[in-house]
Amino acid sequence: MNHKTSLLVGEDVEGERLDAFVADSVGSLSRSQVQKLIVEGQVRVDSEMRKASYKVRAGEVVSVEVPEALPVRLQAEDIPLQIIYQDNDVVVVNKPKGLVVHPAHGNWEHTLVNALLYHVKDLSGINGELRPGIVHRLDKDTSGVMVVAKNDAAHRSLAEQIKAHTILRQYLAVVYGVIKENQGSIEAPIGRSKTDRKKMAVVADGRAATSQYQVLERFDGYTLLKVTLLTGRTHQIRVHMQYLKHPVVGDALYTSRQSPAGVTSQLLHASVLGFNHPASGAYLEFSSDPPAEFQQFLSRLRT
Repeated sequence: MNHKTSLLVGEDVEGERLDAFVADSVGSLSRSQVQKLIVEGQVRVDSEMRKASYKVRAGEVVSVEVPEALPVRLQAEDIPLQIIYQDNDVVVVNKPKGLVVHPAHGNWEHTLVNALLYHVKDLSGINGELRPGIVHRLDKDTSGVMVVAKNDAAHRSLAEQIKAHTILRQYLAVVYGVIKENQGSIEAPIGRSKTDRKKMAVVADGRAATSQYQVLERFDGYTLLKVTLLTGRTHQIRVHMQYLKHPVVGDALYTSRQSPAGVTSQLLHASVLGFNHPASGAYLEFSSDPPAEFQQFLSRLRT
């Protein structure tokens, strides 16, 4: 049975693209998923079919029909997975760096989802067969705390919290250069790079993105930061730090600098995650230490 949703366009979002409006409003759908639904005629504006680029107007009603989630057919794999917390609604894991979160073209196996299918009994089906339980993501080479939904009600609750920016997401990052200010806020819209489609970039027509940072330690040529995400755009911290001209150390995509000895990927770690439990409403907060490579580089800087 399909799930139907009706969305009233408010004055504050008038002029937004249809696909962006639906993706932001529904929360559990990615923009590419929304675009697919639009092509299939599952999204209508005042009962009329429109293109993904259509600019919505205040007062219009956008109806979205999401097909029932397909059964999961992915292969469960016995991949080591550190489970920090688990109950009937959520599971919190410490994702290692180098692990892709969910299968996609060219990468159907050896992902976090394959590991979850082995270690966890139930996962929500809202995101379909390729992303069961996945509410938010970390880049392949970003380590740290993630929450996964075990049922659809939990998934919707967590997605709403992400949309409302009430989930606490803090990261540790080592960046190039010495940042003089003890703290700061970066408010710069992020979208697909105009020159390299593999990259994101700060662009005028991008989606609003805000990152707050605090200097924890300064070294000779490097700075250790705590970064708090107020939005969750793709590669947000990596793009914002490059925008500040202090790219993340080891980030091969957003800096051409050669990585220091012993650094094999970006030194970016999701250290703290806090959210309201989908069932009880109680606030839960979890943390994890950076991986060995991250800590070893810090030790070398300190000595």
